Amino acid sequence: MSKTIQIHDKYFELFISEEKIKTRVQALGAEIAQQYADKNPLFVGILNGAFLFTADLVRACPIKSEVTFLKVQSYEGLKSTGTVTTLLDFQQDIKDRHLILVEDIIDTGTTFFHLLPTIQAKHPASIAIASLLRKPTAIKHPIRVDFVGFDIPNKFVIGYGLDYNEQARNLPAIYKLIDG
Repeated sequence: MSKTIQIHDKYFELFISEEKIKTRVQALGAEIAQQYADKNPLFVGILNGAFLFTADLVRACPIKSEVTFLKVQSYEGLKSTGTVTTLLDFQQDIKDRHLILVEDIIDTGTTFFHLLPTIQAKHPASIAIASLLRKPTAIKHPIRVDFVGFDIPNKFVIGYGLDYNEQARNLPAIYKLIDG
């Protein structure tokens, strides 16, 4: 895999390798399996960005579980819009279910700041958040993230589900924007 790539008008450099991602996702899956072994959790992938992470995390978690997806939108180009729109909601009853919300990246915390009250109003038994990436210095709304893949600096990243104007989601590694 190339160390530098171009997507649209921007250049990106390799940041987290495919192998590091695989190793960390396996560890997260084992941790979740241990904590939820007797609970039949419902993994809730947040589309579009978390689709790869959700699939890999569920496969790395060898316990009885189910999977569903929510689709929300909060980004345009390189920036968060500050507004969260739900495009696809739950298709099943989540009352008394143990939910694991699976996100690709937590940066400002805006998505979950707006989404969590709506989910909590449906009375699940518990809610945990698993995020592949978290940007601690970008947080505007403190959100408890129970399972974190990697803490990263406040840089724009793509790959492994993350996009730049809908491109690069299919990359097996994560790349960061080259400044300048």
